[in-house]
Amino acid sequence: MINRVVLIGRLTRDVELRYTQSGVAVGSFSLAVNRNFTNANGDREADFINAVIWRKSAENFANFTGKGALVAIEGRLQTRNYENNAGQRVYVTEVVVDNFSLLESKAESERRRAQNGSGQAQDFSGNSQDFGNADPFASANQNNNQQSGNQQGANPFAANNNSEIDISDDDLPF
Repeated sequence: MINRVVLIGRLTRDVELRYTQSGVAVGSFSLAVNRNFTNANGDREADFINAVIWRKSAENFANFTGKGALVAIEGRLQTRNYENNAGQRVYVTEVVVDNFSLLESKAESERRRAQNGSGQAQDFSGNSQDFGNADPFASANQNNNQQSGNQQGANPFAANNNSEIDISDDDLPF
């Protein structure tokens, strides 16, 4: 028998990290997963799926994610039930997470958290940032120097003043 679940979505809230009486970490969260189709109004709906993660993975997941983070989770579907304080039987279905992947960079995550903290609207459209003339492959110091006008850390392979780079067929490795 097979019971595997793989989901990609965004956290609807920060992970709620708790510890059992024996000191085992457990994190619970909800994941918003977009549907592959739109409704009659042309809007894309989402499913909100509850999940739980255990032990060191729970601590890491809680430390490196936050509300709105794009993540992938893999695990199994589990149903459990209990009797609440009012004497009613409550059934809970959730994903028990075995593995997870963070699907956005640390910079994107920090930018999103800064927007959330300042009360600005979130932009999850995936638009790329404008880095100006900075070389995306250079180190942070080189990009800062380049943007401030200091050419000491300039990219030696960049073309100067709209001149083309002269490469012959003999220079290519293939």
